[in-house]
Amino acid sequence: MYEKDYKIEKSLDDLIRLKSDILSRVKIVKLKEFKGEFLNFPDELSSDVVKIYNQKGIEKLFSHQAKAIKEILKGRNVVVSTPTASGKTLIYNSVTLDAITRNPSSKSLYLFPTKALSQDQLSELFELNKLIGDKIGLYTYDGDTPQSMRKAIRKQAQIVITNPYMMHSGILPHHTKWINLFENLKYIVIDELHYYTGVFGSHMANIIRRLKRICDFYGTKPIFIMSSATISNPKELAERIVEQDVRLIDNNGAPRGEKYLVFFNPPVVNKQLGIRRSYVSVARQIAGIFLKNGLQVITFANSRLITEVLVKYLKNDFEKNVTDSGKVRGYRGGYLPKKRREIERGLRKGEIMAVVSTNALELGIDIGSLDVAILAGYPGTITSTWQRIGRAGRRSSKSVGVLVSSSSPVNQFIVNHPEYFIEKSPEIGRLNPDNLTILLDHVKCACFELPFVKGENFGNEDLEEILSFLSENNILFRNKDKWFWTEEGYPADAVSITRISSDNFVVVDRTGAERVIAEVDFSSALETLHTRAIYMLEGEQYVVEEFDYENRKAYVRRSDADYFTDSITYTKISVLDIFDETKTKNYNFFYGDVHVFSQVVGFKKLKFFTNENVGAGDLQLPQQDMHTTAFWVSIKNELINTINISPEEKIEAISGIAYLMRQISTVLLMCDVRDIGVSLEDNITKSSINLNSIRDKAMIKEKEGLSNFEPTIYIYDNYPNGIGLSETLYENVSKVFIKILDVIENCNCERGCPSCVGPPIKRDGNHKQAAEFIIKLLLDKVYN
Repeated sequence: MYEKDYKIEKSLDDLIRLKSDILSRVKIVKLKEFKGEFLNFPDELSSDVVKIYNQKGIEKLFSHQAKAIKEILKGRNVVVSTPTASGKTLIYNSVTLDAITRNPSSKSLYLFPTKALSQDQLSELFELNKLIGDKIGLYTYDGDTPQSMRKAIRKQAQIVITNPYMMHSGILPHHTKWINLFENLKYIVIDELHYYTGVFGSHMANIIRRLKRICDFYGTKPIFIMSSATISNPKELAERIVEQDVRLIDNNGAPRGEKYLVFFNPPVVNKQLGIRRSYVSVARQIAGIFLKNGLQVITFANSRLITEVLVKYLKNDFEKNVTDSGKVRGYRGGYLPKKRREIERGLRKGEIMAVVSTNALELGIDIGSLDVAILAGYPGTITSTWQRIGRAGRRSSKSVGVLVSSSSPVNQFIVNHPEYFIEKSPEIGRLNPDNLTILLDHVKCACFELPFVKGENFGNEDLEEILSFLSENNILFRNKDKWFWTEEGYPADAVSITRISSDNFVVVDRTGAERVIAEVDFSSALETLHTRAIYMLEGEQYVVEEFDYENRKAYVRRSDADYFTDSITYTKISVLDIFDETKTKNYNFFYGDVHVFSQVVGFKKLKFFTNENVGAGDLQLPQQDMHTTAFWVSIKNELINTINISPEEKIEAISGIAYLMRQISTVLLMCDVRDIGVSLEDNITKSSINLNSIRDKAMIKEKEGLSNFEPTIYIYDNYPNGIGLSETLYENVSKVFIKILDVIENCNCERGCPSCVGPPIKRDGNHKQAAEFIIKLLLDKVYN
């Protein structure tokens, strides 16, 4: 057995002993080594390009690489959906080099979701370029590109590496300066396609519409080459973004070293409240085991605060003297580029033994072959989990991936289902490029770039109606059959491609001299910047002293609070239109248009790491309304009446189910819990049921037994006009209920806790059992 293999086996033994010491639950899954499937370079690929890769020691291709290259060289759009470190980069690099060797005027455009990934890919291309005598013009073009270089790049670049932000505001509005690129554009590469979902994906699809429109103006029809991590619908997502036919290549032929996946659930320290030991301290302990055995470790944290806390812990544990200094490092956004490059080099050379990172190292930045990847908490999607775990053993060596779960319902569901990581991913990438707010912004941007002509299409909505609306508001000017931009400046500057609205609040720090420290979008501001809220920024906590709604400002002061705040929102839903409905024995479910009226009425104080409720406060903020799409479930009155529990527990149980529906839906949707909203209403009285009003409602109805109570749970897209999330839930409603039941059944608490349906209001309440019984009735799983 190799020395490293021995160290890994010993560490796993130590990990199992740790499990017995602290009464945790641990599951270890062993993924066998895969030798790989290889094919020759396609005959259609230039022999010059083949020679370059031969010089790098690559004599054959992985099967998926060869198949993708063949399809691309036939002129077909391709999406390659394979795991991290499977050689997707070689696919698009080889065909772009092929195009340039055949025709030096040929151009390619690479789009990466982050600047860091762009820089890493540039270094890979530099290496290839050296092998052919530095003949190719390779440049990154982003916000850091000096003004003095930009003109030269526009003239000389054969491969331009950029990101959607720069494409949106720096290239497309100034396309006349990029004539040389657009007149000769052969390939457009979109890497990390799975990142383009929800709002960001909806904006990205519109940027591609604008890009294709400009290419058409210059007489080119480029081929799209896309790469994605493994999700359940890569072809559908790719075709939604580029709006063309796409060939899917998803049979991975890359070799893989033996890998151990460890799912570690910290022990329960308070069974009644369901509170577990801090996942951060457990992650620290597990990292220590591997480091003591001489293995190189990367630990991922889900926030900058946790990143810095873990760095401090591990430095205290392992940097005991001067010679150990620098063995443990942190890595996150906010570090200077020079420091990040230094850390990356240290990892590649093996000089750094442990690094703690946010998602900044999740994407394909080259940090060499690490031995162990530890995840302090589930990152939110299975795709991100695999990408983080894939940072260890990237070069076919034996490796370990460890997921340490927190107490949240999603973490508890994931840690109890290792099969989600072995079987086909359940995650669905969804977006809605025809969201009217997003579409309107990009129609403005497109019209600035090129006048619209009568009969032209842009998206699936009635373009002429949109253009007429903008003309009536003096934003566009119509002259015969053309529409022209009339305002000063260019509209892309005012459009954020990560949000729907550009109406932001400014956060002003009063700790010392007043200074602006952040901007928060309108939809989040009311929930995160209200008076007495704890606002988090780069690991620092600030308490909000004043919320100036009219002037869109929040004044904050630094705080050492050991809790964070979670807003309580009163929500009322009005159904505008039902697109589809399904009726079953025990419940009916629907998908359609709704109007959401919401108001922040209070907040809770929750302790870091345990989510224990340590206080609350009342608020009265302005009411907001929004037109969006929703999925809703009406549970029949007859079913509720069959449950022999108190009225209070009935409403608590339904509220617990609503809470879990929102949390667990994120597993399917690849989205943040803030992307979807939840509301609970009585379908008979049409009154909203708020958790804060449970006591009053229960007391009023106590003697009546709630004979006319018919709950309806609404899950809605938390964005104006919707982005396609609720439609996916409607199509997968039974899967959602099955997952909810699983969370409840696997939770060790006695009567409900933050990990499942929430803690009971009364000490002797048992709404957890009631929620489980209701879900079983909905699924027809109650047996006599």
